[in-house]
Amino acid sequence: MCGVVGIIGPNGVSQQIFDALTMLQHRGQDAAGILTCDGNHMSLRKGKGLAVEVIRSRHMNRLHGNIGIGHVRYPTAGSDSDAEAQPFYVNSPYGVSLVHNGNLTNSPQLFDELVAVDRRHLNTNSDSEILLNVLASEIEVQDIPIAAFDSEILFNAVKKLNQRVKGAYSVVGVIVGAGLFAFRDPNGIRPLIWGYKDSKDGREYMFASESLALDCEGYTLIGDVAPGEAVFIDLKGKVSKNICAKKTTLTPCIFEFVYLARPDSIIDGVNVYSARLRMGERVAERILREYPDHDIDIVIPVPDSGRHAALPISSVLKVPYSEGFVKNRYVGRTFIMPGQAERKKSIRKKLNTIRHEFEGKHVLLVDDSIVRGNTSKLIIEMARSAGARKVSIVSAAPPIRYPNVYGIDMPTKAELVAYERSEKEVAAEIGADHVFYQSLEDLISSVRAENPRILNFETSVFDGHYVTEDIDEQYFKTIEKSRREKVQVAHLDSLDINNGDEDDSDDNDCV
Repeated sequence: MCGVVGIIGPNGVSQQIFDALTMLQHRGQDAAGILTCDGNHMSLRKGKGLAVEVIRSRHMNRLHGNIGIGHVRYPTAGSDSDAEAQPFYVNSPYGVSLVHNGNLTNSPQLFDELVAVDRRHLNTNSDSEILLNVLASEIEVQDIPIAAFDSEILFNAVKKLNQRVKGAYSVVGVIVGAGLFAFRDPNGIRPLIWGYKDSKDGREYMFASESLALDCEGYTLIGDVAPGEAVFIDLKGKVSKNICAKKTTLTPCIFEFVYLARPDSIIDGVNVYSARLRMGERVAERILREYPDHDIDIVIPVPDSGRHAALPISSVLKVPYSEGFVKNRYVGRTFIMPGQAERKKSIRKKLNTIRHEFEGKHVLLVDDSIVRGNTSKLIIEMARSAGARKVSIVSAAPPIRYPNVYGIDMPTKAELVAYERSEKEVAAEIGADHVFYQSLEDLISSVRAENPRILNFETSVFDGHYVTEDIDEQYFKTIEKSRREKVQVAHLDSLDINNGDEDDSDDNDCV
């Protein structure tokens, strides 16, 4: 998962893009970047860190232009290279740049094709750079001068891209001298929303991963980019749209609604907050069915995302709700930290208990999901240390038993606490008296109630079914090998770090 944004309008866009990235920062804390286009000149700033750390005032002063894109990166294991920060760009043809949220599942094959057949040069192993080069190659073979470029050139290229590429991809990009484009994979796995606003100088358009980025900048929502759809906005503000895939189906990743998205967003017509409240109601009803004589004394959420389900759980169970954990808001989201050691270290700094709320009580902790189980184990230990008599935990999501291949870093089964374990075995593993999971049926109904037109969801982490139908055991073996190699390289690189002053050069400020 990453956050993407793109804007085109009559005036400079860099400040709006920066502000939007801060709104999307929850989607990635590893790296950030902005690229703007002023006539035929691109300006770029990107690097590792939060948006406010990477993009300073001196960089903003150089990011000129009325078209631009931005990105915040969520890292996979071993992904710590500055070179893999986005946006990516190529100089041929014309000058094309893009930002990408998702993950390609046939990257190795595409890499070989690009080098051997398309004769493209790649600088990294990033699937986003691969995606960019596939698009650039399919534009280039049409051999159209930039003066004659129109939306059909882009749509033809995206149609070819959709035939070659597999996986999840929501993309926003810039073509120098032509305009801004956006497209979404034929399954619509990752979100992409767009909207407009009018000023005295004309109309502006924004694309972003979540609606909240548009809300905060005062844009009126047009809606979601449809699965397989491409949108092109030229330099005069003309909007063109086209479905660029033969077969499309809206199959959004259901984990967006469980955890990834902010609650104040609307994605694919689903109010995320309302869906999460409903998840709490459904799982509470299950607890009452299975344990009508429960002795739960208090419901305490694991902040922040556990709160949304905890409130209705408290109401349905008729058990008091309490804020038993105090969160340090200056520690990032532990789920998206790049290593387990860092996650463990951060959770102790992130949460502290209010002892009075735990002492002598059967505490029901509520979290959005249980992934690896290490964080849950530490939180349960904290509850017991605060004097809890019993500690049970609720997951607003079903057991996560399978890896995700569409942009969430859950790549090995061995890392998942629920893999080949029953609820009782998971409870024993994480030190809980009871574990209560949501059922997949109830999770789907909780989200679909917001938009009945969504007939299917991408639920592979729960049921092992991958909508792109190209995932097998060999794929996971290859991924696991790649992860080990990346981690080894990252470790060796860390031994070579220059202990002098930080190099804060501006080498990537101008393209």
